[in-house]
Amino acid sequence: MIVCRSSAELERMRDAGRLVGDVLAELAARVAPGVTTAELDALAEKRIARAGATPALKGYHGYPATICASINDEVIHGIPSGRRMLNEGDIVSIDVGASLAGYFGDSAITLPVGQVSEQTATLLRVTEESLYKAIECARPGGRVSDISHAVQQHVEAFGFSVVREFVGHGIGQKMHEEPQVPNYGEPGRGPRLAEGMVLAIEPMVNAGKPAVRVLADGWTAVTRDGSVSAHFEHTVAVTADGPWILTTRTPAVHARREDADPSTRSGSSRASSRDERERAGAALSQGRVGVGHHEQ
Repeated sequence: MIVCRSSAELERMRDAGRLVGDVLAELAARVAPGVTTAELDALAEKRIARAGATPALKGYHGYPATICASINDEVIHGIPSGRRMLNEGDIVSIDVGASLAGYFGDSAITLPVGQVSEQTATLLRVTEESLYKAIECARPGGRVSDISHAVQQHVEAFGFSVVREFVGHGIGQKMHEEPQVPNYGEPGRGPRLAEGMVLAIEPMVNAGKPAVRVLADGWTAVTRDGSVSAHFEHTVAVTADGPWILTTRTPAVHARREDADPSTRSGSSRASSRDERERAGAALSQGRVGVGHHEQ
């Protein structure tokens, strides 16, 4: 069953989402050669606990950590480890979820570690752009597959591929709710979008072919062909005024560190008076700008 949230519930989800965004911003500032993914995980756990919240991922179906930290060909669900050190030229996807006052937030970003190749930088940029193009489709009266199609159309135009085995999802009082939100498909299909729906929209995009496999740890999904993969995600509410990104990061964090916050650029939506809520607008749909749910 798809649940549509009240305005009061959305405000509570915004609190959870803001925390997740703040944690991701802090982790992004620590990403550098020589840092281990276990260090990032420990920082995230302390920050979430300090806010009076609970890590959404730790213990979820037995997952052992607070964040997912997936490096290079790891698509999602990489388990943090003191033996996994970030190296110059790597990319790392960091996925954070938290539960605060009974509501969940979920977001992810993929970042370069120092300098990366031109193809890898393009992969990060295009995947992030596809997220905002998808968010622009999260409007009442549309269909879930409009979101899916926006991702696929954009990334495939650059020669990249979308992962099929893992998809986005609804979110609210549970980490994973209905509906599933694939990153591929024809528009105009699936459940109709309605005010109050909240979706975790999360493009997972491979530089090579779309196939993935899960490693022996039972969690880490990697590309079958060894190509690098990027993952971006936001928790987004469908409202009468347009998409509301509940996991906005302050300060803004983008795959291209020099980029400005896209919400401040010409043509993008302006913040309202309530908690500086940022809504995805026309500028985002032009790409001026991050836990995957296994498809059943």
